[in-house]
Amino acid sequence: MTAPTLFDPERPAATTAAGPSRPAPFVIELPTGLRLLNANQRLHHKRRAEYTGKLRAAAMEAVSDCPALMDALAAAKPGPLFQRAHVLGILHPPTSGRRDPANWYPTFKAAVDGIVDAGVLEDDDHTRLLGPDMRLGEKRKGGQIVLVVRGLEPNEDPLGYGSSR
Repeated sequence: MTAPTLFDPERPAATTAAGPSRPAPFVIELPTGLRLLNANQRLHHKRRAEYTGKLRAAAMEAVSDCPALMDALAAAKPGPLFQRAHVLGILHPPTSGRRDPANWYPTFKAAVDGIVDAGVLEDDDHTRLLGPDMRLGEKRKGGQIVLVVRGLEPNEDPLGYGSSR
């Protein structure tokens, strides 16, 4: 018998991230074909800022494209939707092959900043955000970033490491 993993290709990542008896998390899909940032790139600072801004804006727009998330945000007003949250970041590469999802941290950081801008979280510091936990998803034409966001209780440690308090 093998131990369960956080990302099981036989089940959608959102279901796996939610865990048993938890409300379904919100799945925020950025558009395919965006220029993604990789930690190994050596870009001019102006180009990096341009790509970061586009990723951040795309994440904010993706929040507004999700009716269930917009309803939840409206109900949470005037504050943020979550006081604490766990974010699972899934990289769907445009081609097959080996990848190191952690190399796309600059992309995930920009996307998380976009959901903060949209009001999902007040801030993305360590007291409010666990993650993003970056995972490799299935190949998708054009490549895509998906964020799976679920709220956490004040002292909840969903990974069981005792380090998220």
